[in-house]
Amino acid sequence: MKFASRIFSSAGLLVIALGASSGHAKVDQAQVDKLGGSELTITGAQVAGNADGSIPAYTGGLKESPACYKGGSWVCDPFPDDKPLFVISAQNVEQYKDKLSPGQLAMFRKYPDSFRMPVYQTRRTFRMPDNVAQITRQNALQTETLGATGLKNYTPMGYPFPIAQNGIEMVWNHIARWRGTGVDRFAGQATPQANGAYSMVMFHDEVVIPAAMTDYVAGEDPNVMFYGKQTLISPSRLAGNVLLVHETIDQVKEPRRAWIYNSGQRRVRRAPQVAYDGPGTAADGLRTADNYDLYNGSPDRYTWEFKGKKEMYIGYNSYKLDQKGLPYDDIVKAGHINQDLTRYELHRVYEVEATLRPGTRHIYAKRVFYFDEDSWMASVIDHYDGRGNLWRVAEAHQMLFYQVPVQGYSLEVLYDLNSGRYVALGLENNETKGVEWAAKYSKIEFQPGALRREGVR
Repeated sequence: MKFASRIFSSAGLLVIALGASSGHAKVDQAQVDKLGGSELTITGAQVAGNADGSIPAYTGGLKESPACYKGGSWVCDPFPDDKPLFVISAQNVEQYKDKLSPGQLAMFRKYPDSFRMPVYQTRRTFRMPDNVAQITRQNALQTETLGATGLKNYTPMGYPFPIAQNGIEMVWNHIARWRGTGVDRFAGQATPQANGAYSMVMFHDEVVIPAAMTDYVAGEDPNVMFYGKQTLISPSRLAGNVLLVHETIDQVKEPRRAWIYNSGQRRVRRAPQVAYDGPGTAADGLRTADNYDLYNGSPDRYTWEFKGKKEMYIGYNSYKLDQKGLPYDDIVKAGHINQDLTRYELHRVYEVEATLRPGTRHIYAKRVFYFDEDSWMASVIDHYDGRGNLWRVAEAHQMLFYQVPVQGYSLEVLYDLNSGRYVALGLENNETKGVEWAAKYSKIEFQPGALRREGVR
């Protein structure tokens, strides 16, 4: 593959060289000492910008909340006066194709009259708390992969592999990244028809890491990364159904524990189908269970090959999509979301190709991931079917919740090129509150016996 830019620092070249090996080699103290310095950020990204300055040097991220922020869970746009530098359209896309994924290019072909990308000044706003940075340094020295299934000596909250050496470590950085201690959010999912008509499904999502629980016992349930609960709020025919997940770190040794409470039957059942290519909740067949958060769960069904590092236009600082009070009808449109509300920036990404292992099954035979170098979050994923045809395109529109700080998605979107439909997940603009990232929970709230109480209509 040809990349538009191959100008990397010596640290960047080191990552690429190591990425060619599938084996794990311990990271030594000298390498870890570079994290957070003049060469590497705390997550292992290049501090230096690119040659022409279109990607700036990293200077610590967005260090303070902007003047428009008045406290609470709602955030405001720190860059309200920014204007697009240019707009990519079907008419000029050829000159930018080296900085786009095959899936993004397919969207221009599918929707030549409406799909566009407004490109803004690149702002490397990513940041994390100091204590999470310290855990990340610790993990760099001690965390190892357990084959293709899990992690060893991993301390939660921190990134497991800031100096990633291969594709499997890179995807683990996305799966196990810092995302707050206790998440509480009300968010919507839309699955529009090809003509744009849709009905909103509303969720109440609650997620907590074990160490943040009010009754946490050290060493208890050591294979659990986090506990999650999703309650359906609307429409009325689904209201009261609850999904509970205990997300295990090694899901082959111990599969993800999942239960579903059906409010109509008033029964709690185990839900082994909530994994891999099981159907996504209330998604009309347009996403799989592991499409949530762009990608989640055990990576054991794929081989992960690091293909290289490149510059790419990805959704970043996407505060317009999250603005309070914005009508959902202004976001959800036929074919794709309202691209006038998007913000794309040029960032460096790690390209990782996931290929289905022999003897395993999944509706996606291949996935190509593009991980943002600063946050390690999946920014774009191209999905291919069993015949090798491009099928679905996932785009994440990420932003920094600077009051925490934690990098999150303002919206995640999965486009189906065959049906002309898509899933937009994370719509919260008209809810009573924004996302909380340090909500307090007790262990009992995430036990199967608690689901009946949660599911009362």
